[in-house]
Amino acid sequence: METLLSRYATLLVKHGANVQPGQIVNIAAEVCHRDFAYRVAQEAYKAGASTVILDLAEPRLQRFKLDTVKDEFVSLIPKHTSAKYQQILDEGGANIKILGPEFPLLLAEVSPKRVNDERLAFYNAVKPFYQEGIGKSKVHWTIGAAATPAWGKRVFPELSESAALKALWESIFSIVRVDREDFLQGWKEHNTTLHKRARLLNELSIKALHFSGPGTDLSVALSERARWKGGTDNGPTGQPFEPNIPTEECFTTPDCRATNGTVRATRPFLVNGVLVEGLSLVFKDGVIVSFEAKAGGETFREYIDSDPGGRQLGEVALVGIDSPIFKSGRVFEEILFDENAACHIAVGSAYKFCLNGGDTLTKEELAAIGCNESSVHTDMMISNEHVSVEAELYRGGKVTLLKNGEWQGDFR
Repeated sequence: METLLSRYATLLVKHGANVQPGQIVNIAAEVCHRDFAYRVAQEAYKAGASTVILDLAEPRLQRFKLDTVKDEFVSLIPKHTSAKYQQILDEGGANIKILGPEFPLLLAEVSPKRVNDERLAFYNAVKPFYQEGIGKSKVHWTIGAAATPAWGKRVFPELSESAALKALWESIFSIVRVDREDFLQGWKEHNTTLHKRARLLNELSIKALHFSGPGTDLSVALSERARWKGGTDNGPTGQPFEPNIPTEECFTTPDCRATNGTVRATRPFLVNGVLVEGLSLVFKDGVIVSFEAKAGGETFREYIDSDPGGRQLGEVALVGIDSPIFKSGRVFEEILFDENAACHIAVGSAYKFCLNGGDTLTKEELAAIGCNESSVHTDMMISNEHVSVEAELYRGGKVTLLKNGEWQGDFR
């Protein structure tokens, strides 16, 4: 266990955030991950970080606040929060986030409006960091996850809590490839595959993607500026970093004005701490015009109605059933893992780095090519072994990219 945890911390620092000498590093996690976060912080200092901030949150206190304070205090965010993230942006620092809930669904019974108001206030307080730092890759950032007993029990309900915790850690170690001694080489090889797929997708010059399967008949349009990404990205000084660990996707920014059809989510997903299940969506001219959900519908509605861009797409991603997460046969109820098990779409903000010249375009120019802007961004998985994806090309003709979930041709 010590060896695997050490490798994992090294992976997050050296490959994920790729911390450089002199960088300021922020590590955010729930307080239950204190020991692992400390291990990651040690690795960051070994890599030459100038200073490391451990930002440990107590989720029970967030719940108590939302249950207790007056409405006008729900959206109160301390000024030092904005200052910290602005410094990380200004200095080209690194941000590492460690997910894994100690208390899954802790916010499920809280007013969806109060939860969303707090989320929106935090977004607005650090908006430049999201729009410039992440949206334009001006900081190094990565997201990983650490197991907890309660989360393990959600993923492995048939096991005892202690056995579920062990099984979840084993799954995480395997999925992020630290169960092999040459794990950094393993990630290098994996990135070669993702970069190749992204290059092939870019060479096709895709005009629209058509997803078809049970309950799904969806067309997602792309602008001619759309650029597919997969694997590592480059930070402000040209150094590579891996935004998500794990990652199995190739993704791009769609034209948010031209999504049409129906789509069914193939996995549940969390929104503001609430599990949204059995979701079906209808898009018309880029906008979600109606939806149904077996659970979590009120929270989902509050979320997508946060602003005008909340009902439009900001991302579309392709993932095959060769993904180790899909092959595990488990639903992790954590978007970092589940989005890398299936093709997905995301409502809300778009990645400007997925548009040719996107980091130099004005707000008006971005809107003119359908680049969505919003305070929200959440992924919804829409594929499995029964869903196929066909690409319509700008030069004419069509190409099948995935058939019944499997990559085709050179994409295998």
